[in-house]
Amino acid sequence: MSGFASLRLVLSAALLGALLHSPQAAAQGAAAPAQTVTLGPSGLPLPRFVSLKSARVNSRVGPGANYSVDWMYTKAGLPMEIIQEFDTWRRVRDADGSEGWINQSLLSGRRTAIVAPWQRSKGGRINLLDDADKDASVIAIIEPGVTGTIKTCDGQWCEMTFDGHTGWIAQSQVWGAYPGEHVKN
Repeated sequence: MSGFASLRLVLSAALLGALLHSPQAAAQGAAAPAQTVTLGPSGLPLPRFVSLKSARVNSRVGPGANYSVDWMYTKAGLPMEIIQEFDTWRRVRDADGSEGWINQSLLSGRRTAIVAPWQRSKGGRINLLDDADKDASVIAIIEPGVTGTIKTCDGQWCEMTFDGHTGWIAQSQVWGAYPGEHVKN
């Protein structure tokens, strides 16, 4: 990851933390919606999370095959956030904050998530628990940056599978599900 991408990720995380811990956010309380959702031309919500279908996906600078390739993703199942739609093209954002256009045929509705990508360089570890409870037994220890498949999220916890190990992670520790979002994969 480039230094600029790391800086962007750190600044984004700091801004999100400031917003979540602001007096206004506290005054709104738990009744506030998790996010504002609008429908795109496809009739599906924007923004929304999806994943890559293929192990080789080109991200382009514009919505069409005539636009140059800016980046190639080489990992199937990588979560992406769709932020805009144009015809059969989707403008996506990855966990590092990079944006580009990908054809919808290369995207899947299967939900995946990356564990705490903002902690990759910090050497921390995240516990995969046997129940949706902070005091539950640890099944495995997951390194930040690892991608897993979401089975379900209840707004607080996500049940996820990592290389055959299924357990629970706090929803706040994953990039691939919005805070407070309910997911059933």
